[in-house]
Amino acid sequence: MSQNEPGFDELLASAKRSAVHLEMRDVYGVGDEAQDFERWARTGERDVDPASDYWTPWVGLIKRTVARGVVVRRARVVSEPVTDYIKYEHAGTVVNLQAGEQVRWLPRRQASDIALPGNDCWVFDDETVLFNHFTGEGGWSEPGWEVRTEPAVVRLAAEAFEAVWERGIPHEKYSI
Repeated sequence: MSQNEPGFDELLASAKRSAVHLEMRDVYGVGDEAQDFERWARTGERDVDPASDYWTPWVGLIKRTVARGVVVRRARVVSEPVTDYIKYEHAGTVVNLQAGEQVRWLPRRQASDIALPGNDCWVFDDETVLFNHFTGEGGWSEPGWEVRTEPAVVRLAAEAFEAVWERGIPHEKYSI
């Protein structure tokens, strides 16, 4: 990864029309949510306060992005029955929606004929892809992301997202 390669915040700030996120893992283990996940696993209570210290940075970022006219969508491909982590994620999605994201879920068995990229990714304005790289346990690997702009790579990621989105179930209708 080049030192000049833009990161997520810069790419989102430069988006003019769309920012779409394709998630395909059943477990994530990223450090910034470990404490909240552990609390949820212990108590069944999820932080869903958009003004909490946990959510405020994300909610602010997405609200500013949507206010600029950028459509932010998230599609999640999940195995069923879902993992505890997906239950946790589902419980917090109400905050993503309040921030201005649109979210859909697609059971993995309905994605067998979709050409999917090998990694989770964000696609910005159908021009740039930011691939997220994780370890097998779901933590960030080194490097944690990779930016690609080759038309074929962007097309693969964008078409995969749209295929998942088209089949996906809106969050409000997806029960676990």
